[in-house]
Amino acid sequence: MADYIRRLPVYLLLDCSGSMAGEPIEAVRQGIKALVSELKGDPQALETACLSVITFNSSARQISPLTELLLFKEPQLVASGATALGAALTVLADCIRDEVRTSTPTQKGDWKPLVFLLSDGAPTDKLDDGLAALKKVTAGNIIACAAGANANVSTLKRITNNVLMMNNLTAGDMAQFFAWVSGSIKASSKSIDAKPGEAVQLPPPPQGFVIVP
Repeated sequence: MADYIRRLPVYLLLDCSGSMAGEPIEAVRQGIKALVSELKGDPQALETACLSVITFNSSARQISPLTELLLFKEPQLVASGATALGAALTVLADCIRDEVRTSTPTQKGDWKPLVFLLSDGAPTDKLDDGLAALKKVTAGNIIACAAGANANVSTLKRITNNVLMMNNLTAGDMAQFFAWVSGSIKASSKSIDAKPGEAVQLPPPPQGFVIVP
């Protein structure tokens, strides 16, 4: 990907706490694999989108730096520990500051990032610290998915107004979610090319998913 191309940075923030062990984390693995495969088949997404993965359990870290799709390697995911969502937001803010190119007098920077957050529980650390860090960067569109009945929706609403509710953590539901993420990225890559500067219009959520008011 040439340096002068304006990239669409996409960050996946994935809950890998102990409650995601077993079928849910395997479904996330398969979802990422399908997501990358789908995006590689879309010329516009292939040209503009770059992907990063940040995981959080008892701590948070970026396990896949922002990478163009052709070079992206699916990360190894292991579910254990607590839910350091506040730390994950801080890591996200650091990554956006370090990886997303800003505009200069001679060159336009990257497009505003797309962030997809998936969590099945409540944070076990200080969320306010992460929210404060996130306010210092331009995060663009943040979409959160509350996965399962134990997900803390009110917490996710503090992070973003765009919250989806997934009732179950089945492989089928997770596949629908990642297919929707893929569709959202493809729609965004086309939208920014056709109408630079305008808000990205995301596709309708998957069937059975509820938009939290």
